[in-house]
Amino acid sequence: MLRQEQNELVTRTGPGTPMGKLFRSYWIPALLAEELPEDGCPPVRIKLLSERLLAVRDSEGRYGLIDEFCAHRGVSLWFGRNEEGGIRCPYHGWKYDVTGQCVEVPSEPAENGFCQKIKLTGYKLVKIGDILWAYMGPAESEPPLPEWEFAKVPAAQTFTSKRLQECNWLQAMEGGIDSSHVSWLHRGALNSDPLFKGAKGNQYNLKDAKPVFEVVEAPGGLYIGARRNAEDGKYYWRITPWVMPSFTMVPPRGDHPVHGHFWIPIDDENCWAWSFDYHPTRALTEHERQAMLDGHGIHVTYVPGTYRPAANKDNDYLMDRAAQKRGDTYSGVAGIAMQDASLQESMGPIVDRTKENLVSTDNGIIMARHRLMRAARALAEKGVLPPGRDVAHQRVRSAAVILPPDQAFKDAAAEDLKVREGVKQSSV
Repeated sequence: MLRQEQNELVTRTGPGTPMGKLFRSYWIPALLAEELPEDGCPPVRIKLLSERLLAVRDSEGRYGLIDEFCAHRGVSLWFGRNEEGGIRCPYHGWKYDVTGQCVEVPSEPAENGFCQKIKLTGYKLVKIGDILWAYMGPAESEPPLPEWEFAKVPAAQTFTSKRLQECNWLQAMEGGIDSSHVSWLHRGALNSDPLFKGAKGNQYNLKDAKPVFEVVEAPGGLYIGARRNAEDGKYYWRITPWVMPSFTMVPPRGDHPVHGHFWIPIDDENCWAWSFDYHPTRALTEHERQAMLDGHGIHVTYVPGTYRPAANKDNDYLMDRAAQKRGDTYSGVAGIAMQDASLQESMGPIVDRTKENLVSTDNGIIMARHRLMRAARALAEKGVLPPGRDVAHQRVRSAAVILPPDQAFKDAAAEDLKVREGVKQSSV
């Protein structure tokens, strides 16, 4: 368990907090590119790390992330008019470019230089793959642009979605590095979900509900190995990379696409759960892509016009007790994503970790928490930049492998855990 002050440290990410400063050291997913589909399109309101912001794509195609509110009287610039290289406040006509710099105040003479003195908070926003990435930290500490494999493969090989999750980012992320719950919560989906079923590895998950965990440090975070029994005295290993602060990658199943997540704080009680599927060596099939659009695998369907899941706490996640009793779903909630989210949200907005009773299968969670705390303190107290910013730390894969009992996964699967261009994922 954590002490209360430790729980506060790892969960609070607003301006001025140690964990907030940590998140601001990285490029983080901010919006899907589809949310700003064309030059001069309407702006989008977004809240990240407890800051209310406006995402803009100007008439010249430049992206920016700026303070939502006009510096004049505090009007929301979401009402603004996107015109000729900037966003104009409809109240009194003040105009800002994508960096937040005020470029025109109609009531003031241009020659007096007044507007040059007005600048909103502004952050860089860049398109890589189908995501718009934001960097919200100091300019002098800006890391290289992200090079996650799912965002770099051709568009035909990848699919990304996001959904609102109504709880703190950490309890959502901790589910992403917990492989032990798969044998329970997701057991129905292993045989029925079109993006999971048919893989031989599913048999090991279903037959052995008592995995043994081994966790080793990696340059950018951790490798979390869950070991289950296989044939002939060998072990089936599912190896999950966690890259700081909140990237997780689910071990693959058969030739299905590989998937994973980012967990990005909106504020201290809500987060964006980003979910990606990709295949390193082939295009996604029409059937696979349609299954993702239909909310299978780690994706969801939405309340129309939003990114809030159609199954949510207001409708008890469309709980089906009959399906639970039949064994179609172990929790009565349909869909892998909402099976996870429903239980994580049930913990409350921020779970009280002082009341936990952790066991050996929680070692990955324990080590991740401590590494986050160490990194946040080192950055806040000594200015030491955290792991996970280096693009080399991002060139990782998850893996599922069969190994003899005398081979340590960190050595035997070392090559399987690296991005290898033109080589498919290591899977069972």
